[in-house]
Amino acid sequence: MRVLLFTGKGGVGKTSTALATALRAAERGHRCAVVSTDAAHSLGDALERPVGARLVEVAPGVDAQEVSALVELERSWSEIRDWLQGLLFEADTLVAEELLVFPGLEELVALRAVCEVERAGEHDLCVVDCAPTGGALRMLRLPDLLHHVMQNLWGWKRRAARVLRPVAETLGAVHLIAPERVFDAFENLYEEIEGVRQILMDESRTSARLVVNPARVVVEETRRSFAYLGLYGVATDAVIVNRMLPDAAADGYFARWAERERAEIADIEKSFPVPQLHAPLHPTEVRGVAALADLGREVYGERDPAELFVRRRPVRITRQGDVTLLEIDLPSVHTDEVDVFARGADITVSVRDFERRIALPDSLAGRRIASTGWRDGTLEVRFASDGPNAP
Repeated sequence: MRVLLFTGKGGVGKTSTALATALRAAERGHRCAVVSTDAAHSLGDALERPVGARLVEVAPGVDAQEVSALVELERSWSEIRDWLQGLLFEADTLVAEELLVFPGLEELVALRAVCEVERAGEHDLCVVDCAPTGGALRMLRLPDLLHHVMQNLWGWKRRAARVLRPVAETLGAVHLIAPERVFDAFENLYEEIEGVRQILMDESRTSARLVVNPARVVVEETRRSFAYLGLYGVATDAVIVNRMLPDAAADGYFARWAERERAEIADIEKSFPVPQLHAPLHPTEVRGVAALADLGREVYGERDPAELFVRRRPVRITRQGDVTLLEIDLPSVHTDEVDVFARGADITVSVRDFERRIALPDSLAGRRIASTGWRDGTLEVRFASDGPNAP
């Protein structure tokens, strides 16, 4: 099943574009599901009809769903939350519930709906209306953290808990040791999120599509989002430039706006090394199935929206002769915004406010970083042929 993740700065038309994509894909013969993981759902508003927490048909070949993040979180997190609450808080349940949810967890558990759509086997394409960029990026950070914990710490912690629990019972401090059901709940949560992670990182079927308006503030945020998505291994295969002024705006009151917009569009063309699709500014709100279907035709023309427009793994390990490289696509990022350093057997790459710890294969684990450099918007980390990283 093909998966498309739609995100962008709030207000750029992300939801409308996601629905338009699904409707156009359905016209091309695909069976489509549109899933909203944004806490502020607006699928129903755009469609002008109710959309609930279960898939419901909204047009021929298109089903839609607004995932209830709170319900999904309760299903997966309640056992762990209740134990932490008893350990850390005495009375204030509301404060505990607010503090004991990791940033991005709500969005991530909501994204499990994609796995459920795939398991059902009734759709060829799943279009995900993600949260605006900030929430979407928080969601991407969490799977790496959980993966690192489970791979490096979890087994040891669980074994230690089993050994210490009888001692804690003797001392009357058993509440300090997590019971087996909490470990089981965490492992179940990890397995589900790992399933989501495998879908997100599979560039052969999953792509992000960034929606942008031709305005300076929006373009700058989208440029950063493109880099952050690449850092976390999510491939972007298209940028959709939405709400472009019509040609008639080149004269009169909007002439200066049109001139500035042309400059922004030229900058977009230079900034994003992926196909750019375009949609005009409409005289009225794009609402309802008919209007959204028209938008889909304007954006994609004769192209199939389910097509993989770019096939490229954003984070990859390659060889050039005897040299091994870790390559990360980070176009439009300045060199002074990036830091690379070894952390044990892993490599940590930070870009501005975001950081990713990348687990290296055994053949590279502990290798010394010989150099870092840039080539055509790609960060290249060169490893020495032998010798460990400095501690």
